[in-house]
Amino acid sequence: MRYWSYLALKLLIAAGLTYGLLAGVEFLFPDPPASRFGTQPMFLHDMRFTFAIFGVFLFGAGLLYVAIWDQRRRCRSCLRRLIMPIATGSWGNMLTSGRPRIEWICPYGHGTLRISELQITGSELPDWQPHDEDIWQELESYDHTSK
Repeated sequence: MRYWSYLALKLLIAAGLTYGLLAGVEFLFPDPPASRFGTQPMFLHDMRFTFAIFGVFLFGAGLLYVAIWDQRRRCRSCLRRLIMPIATGSWGNMLTSGRPRIEWICPYGHGTLRISELQITGSELPDWQPHDEDIWQELESYDHTSK
């Protein structure tokens, strides 16, 4: 739940910044004088205003992209950035060693994110696999079996 709340907060901040920039652009350009045809909207009738609104749109789209791109590389438990990308599989030996993918881990051992590099059947969602709370359990089991 924390993961999705953090994404919603980032999207709200991005929307607020975009709306503030839009309000600033509308404040900088005064309303056009009334003509005999009534009040015309400035969008598509004033080139400077139209390009300014286009810039606001690009800024908002860029903020949306950055928010989602950053969220994909975060731990689902602690929201820290995932680290240590490890390439697994092989492009040359896919049948023997598996399909190529990149695995990212949480610095505190909460889980692993596996992202396939080969997308045969279309876009695949990344696979998040949470780990147990005791991250040392696997290492201790190796120690007991070796004695």
